[in-house]
Amino acid sequence: MRNLVRCFWLALLITTSAYADPTGSARQSSYALMSPENRVMQDDPSQNPATFWVLDGESLWQTPSGKRQVACAKCHGDDASSMKGVAASFPKFVGSKLLNLSDQVNVCRQARQEGEPYAHESKPLLALTSYIGLQSKGLSITVEKTALNAVALEAGRTLFYERLGQLNLSCAQCHAERSGQKLGGNPIPQGHPTAYPLYRLEWQSVGSLQRRLRNCMTGVRAEPFALGSKELVELELFLMWRARGMLMETPGVRP
Repeated sequence: MRNLVRCFWLALLITTSAYADPTGSARQSSYALMSPENRVMQDDPSQNPATFWVLDGESLWQTPSGKRQVACAKCHGDDASSMKGVAASFPKFVGSKLLNLSDQVNVCRQARQEGEPYAHESKPLLALTSYIGLQSKGLSITVEKTALNAVALEAGRTLFYERLGQLNLSCAQCHAERSGQKLGGNPIPQGHPTAYPLYRLEWQSVGSLQRRLRNCMTGVRAEPFALGSKELVELELFLMWRARGMLMETPGVRP
């Protein structure tokens, strides 16, 4: 069976014409590829399962925590204004380190609240990032190339186009060159991270972009980078830059 799968992928790559990475108005959120039922699930908070995480995040935002017993709201005030556009700007350099939104939450937690950092993919961390992400829903992704992030952005770009794993496939071969085509009867999305954290029906849970990236790496039979690794944050940076100007959908729903 393993050899059959490998042969299928090789045949796909040999016989299918390559396409340029979609840019500008040709870019498309994977929301457009979903069934009407799944779109309604995302659009209606009363049907979106991620709403439970958002509500938990709102509670955490207001609750004093850590040794200092300080709430997020104590420093940031009204979340609707102070957090507006924040999720759309990450990953970015804070000081000398490239951070994604989850990293920034933990930096605040340790430095301001004197609390233990939340574990990657833990419910509190996903709840807070979902809640913060919701404040940017409908806003444009603002990640741009700068002198500060240029090296990290190029590293993420390199990883996007690098072939990995036993199947010897790159992110770009599916999500840039063959987006819109079918794989196993399902359309291949362009891979824009507009809706994370999101509820994935396959997971029956909310998950981060890094969880999805690791799933893809496992799918091509590559050793996935560790959650929170420099490589995954750099790849996140490139993907958000690639989606710059597209609208945030957090919290999304995907099949």
